[in-house]
Amino acid sequence: MCRSEKALCFSKISSILSRDGDLVIGSFIPLYSVRVSSFTRAEVFTSQPNKDCRSYQWLHKNYQQVLTIRFAVEEINRDPVLLPNISLGFQIYNAYHSDERTLESSLKWLTGGGQIVPNFSCRGQDKSVAVIGGATSALSVQMGTLLELYKLPQLSFGPFDPILSDKIQYPSLYQMAPRNSSLPRGIAQLLVHFKWTWVGLVTTDDLRGEEFLQEVTGVMAKHDVCVSFTEKVPVSERRHEESELYFMPRIVGYSTRVVMIHGDTDSLMILRYSHLPFVPTSKVWITTSHWDITMRPYYADNYAFGGALTFTYMTSEIPGFKSFLRMVNPDKYPEDIVLKDFWLSVFWCQNEFKKLQLEQCARNATLEALPIFLFDMTMSGLSYTIYNAVYAVPWALQEKLLKKSEIASEEAGESWVPHPWELHSFLKVLQFNNSAGDQVFMDEERSSEAQYDIRNYMSLPNGTELLVKVGEFIPKSPSGQDFPICEAAMKWEWLGSKIPHSVCSESSHPGYRKTTKEEQPVCCFTCSLCPEGEISTETDMNLCEKCSEDEYPNKNRDHCFPKVVTFLHLEEPLGMTLALMAISFSLLTTLILWVFVKFRDTPIVKANNRTLSYTLLISLTFCFLCSLLFIDRPTAATYLLRQTTFGVVFTVAVSSILAKTIMVVLAFRVTRPGSRVRMWVQSRVCNSVVLICSGIQVILCGIWLGTSPPFPDVDPHSEPGHIIIQCNEGSDIAFYCVLGYMGFLSLGSFTVAFLARSLPDTFNEAKFITFNMLVFCSVWVSFLPTYQSTKGKAMVIVETFSILASSTGLLGCIFIPKCYVILLRPERNTQEGIKKKVGSKGWCYSRALSYNSYQRHKKFQ
Repeated sequence: MCRSEKALCFSKISSILSRDGDLVIGSFIPLYSVRVSSFTRAEVFTSQPNKDCRSYQWLHKNYQQVLTIRFAVEEINRDPVLLPNISLGFQIYNAYHSDERTLESSLKWLTGGGQIVPNFSCRGQDKSVAVIGGATSALSVQMGTLLELYKLPQLSFGPFDPILSDKIQYPSLYQMAPRNSSLPRGIAQLLVHFKWTWVGLVTTDDLRGEEFLQEVTGVMAKHDVCVSFTEKVPVSERRHEESELYFMPRIVGYSTRVVMIHGDTDSLMILRYSHLPFVPTSKVWITTSHWDITMRPYYADNYAFGGALTFTYMTSEIPGFKSFLRMVNPDKYPEDIVLKDFWLSVFWCQNEFKKLQLEQCARNATLEALPIFLFDMTMSGLSYTIYNAVYAVPWALQEKLLKKSEIASEEAGESWVPHPWELHSFLKVLQFNNSAGDQVFMDEERSSEAQYDIRNYMSLPNGTELLVKVGEFIPKSPSGQDFPICEAAMKWEWLGSKIPHSVCSESSHPGYRKTTKEEQPVCCFTCSLCPEGEISTETDMNLCEKCSEDEYPNKNRDHCFPKVVTFLHLEEPLGMTLALMAISFSLLTTLILWVFVKFRDTPIVKANNRTLSYTLLISLTFCFLCSLLFIDRPTAATYLLRQTTFGVVFTVAVSSILAKTIMVVLAFRVTRPGSRVRMWVQSRVCNSVVLICSGIQVILCGIWLGTSPPFPDVDPHSEPGHIIIQCNEGSDIAFYCVLGYMGFLSLGSFTVAFLARSLPDTFNEAKFITFNMLVFCSVWVSFLPTYQSTKGKAMVIVETFSILASSTGLLGCIFIPKCYVILLRPERNTQEGIKKKVGSKGWCYSRALSYNSYQRHKKFQ
């Protein structure tokens, strides 16, 4: 029953490589792939497996895993401490990525011969203690279903899968690979680093691929990275023949520049063989740790995955491993027919392939001379895991044997070889340090999180292919130190050193914000200019930010600049001009006052109450000077004095004008016989008018200051780029009451003067006062709407100009004509001059009137 007829294809089907020992480890390594077309699906199990001569192809790079097992076993056998006096052997079978072939290899190993006989062993004595296998989760499950019947410890070296950690369903399975739960975060960080926001995803069409798809899309969404398309690769190799012709062209057909591929080498066999020999792909490929991106058919002249970035396990270098690889050749291991087959294949000795003759085929060659797509001298992540798995078995055996020797429980004649299921209690709690110094835990809950090297797959001009380390991803490192990367070392296959671009929409430049399109992913957007008063300082901003109140945005709306504090500055031309005008007119008023005092005994000065003229001139002097309170940087004191001082001094001036107007009317009424007005023509009446009218204004200003006084304020909004220092009136009602009361007095003066304008004008000021009040009222009537429609600095300018204009009008209309007569026409400032001025018509009446008026004024003075 254990006989086996060795057919032509038997070595490729079975791939039995063994080394005898006291204890044996079984291993299942994927060394060959088989391409099964659609028309042969129904032929599975229809012929004997050893007669099956379908198209087998070498997976050359996986042969490193075989050499790793050999290296580890030889190293263990030389170790005087680990399992002394006990030799360790191995048996290596080919593992196919298909259900029936995996079952076939497992049954062959359990049977112990070429003929498959379920539940029967052709070995005289079973030395098997554990199985190393499961390059993928699917293979681990397929093998575990059969091996679990015998409670054989199965050490899986494929990618970590949380499903396989279920000890109820898989009690005899141990995962040697580190956890890779942080891999989606590392991929997202890579995408964010290069600002790739429009990415295609390719994963295996199985449960593990689906789970990874959900995890990575969730992490990418947190960083605003969108998925443009998703493709699921069928993992059954039965579909390779029918899929390889169109699967890769479909992926390349998408416009997305960056494509992330997740899966293992066997599951993604379609992509490895579905290449485009004449068309450059112009894609950036990002691959995960268990797909060897360098593994490809040797006949692929234009490999589609050049320039790819791949996450590989960060592993420590095993001492002596590279030296061992350099020494490997068929002469050293003549019994290894698999090595002969491999040697002839990688060195392309096609003429000698069938005869397996090596004398004429690269006798002095070494594995180091092979290109990277055929063999790599650096230990891969899978080989490193296998190395730890091989060492886990003797460590567990040693613990088992030490326990037996301590309790001396063996009976005489009992075999010292332990049963495989007896190792479980030791494997569950096993931990040890390998020769590289790394700690290995068999307890999956204590298993460390994987760390990754980021490598760039590049081709040099001479055809040499390299995997160059360009970065790292260390999940447990502090933020900012967990993802160092060197862009200068990278080479993108078709762009050289220029970083590719992969976005759905072009970036929004500073000054713009992103506006998402309806029913589109967040990565697809339009760029909108920031609203007025807001800025964006970075690219791809979702929202614009407002500048602070003391800043303003520039024209491009990408920066905030400090606002200029503005007020009616004394040093600027307009401020200096207004100040000079105020000082000049105040000096002029003072000069006129000096003239009036000097010529105080002349008729023209004595007319209409000399004291009122002095009061009016003094108040006008202060009116001009109070305009200086509105110029230059204001202080707390100037805020309080501005409006109140202006209101009081102008009220005194207008009150004086009102008193002078009243005196003109009363003076001419006194000349009438029997008039009772004589008692009112007294100086105290004029003074009373000025005091009462001014006192009312003082009371109004006092109430204003006591209830809601003016205070300093800033206006950052009226003028872009400026902060206007202005005076807040406190109470608008009080402010307009002060102006209204002053306007009421002005209107009263205008009315009385208008009624007295036709009286004889030798000493009559009624005409001048009428015109003066007309100018005064025109200025302040124009002031109110202008003041309301302006802001900040313009308000100050309008009010200052109104003060100067109205004060100048009062000064010019009343006193300039009199100064003209006093200084330039002194002959008219005498009684004789007055008589000559009056004509013959009405001479007697005018003379009498002028004389009587003069006498009364003289008496009053």
